[in-house]
Amino acid sequence: QVQLVESGGGSVQAGGSLRLSCAASGYTYNRYCMGWFRQAPGKEREGVAAIDRDGMTSYADSVKGRFTISQDNAKNTLYLQMNSLKPEDTAMYYCAARSLPTMGSVPLQRTEYNYWGQGTQVTVSS
Repeated sequence: QVQLVESGGGSVQAGGSLRLSCAASGYTYNRYCMGWFRQAPGKEREGVAAIDRDGMTSYADSVKGRFTISQDNAKNTLYLQMNSLKPEDTAMYYCAARSLPTMGSVPLQRTEYNYWGQGTQVTVSS
């Protein structure tokens, strides 16, 4: 089993920055990708950014140029640096992991991921 725990959420003003972290534990030595998803009230959970073990990344169009995903494999930790935050970024942010390696692009579809964290709230005020 894989356990994922997010941290770093909070409330910020529009234009501010925030850095999210996701610590992985348990059965983490199998090959997998990791990603960040978010869900606002009444909306579907959407992919924000994802990364594979080689560092290849995928981003949602709405966050390109503002968010950066990275990982520290030695620490089993995933990060999401969020800059130039907008009120539209307000959501519960979830960390996710994939149990199988991927070929080609890094997936941003929630059905491609097997393990999920409990989420951390991000609120951006105008």
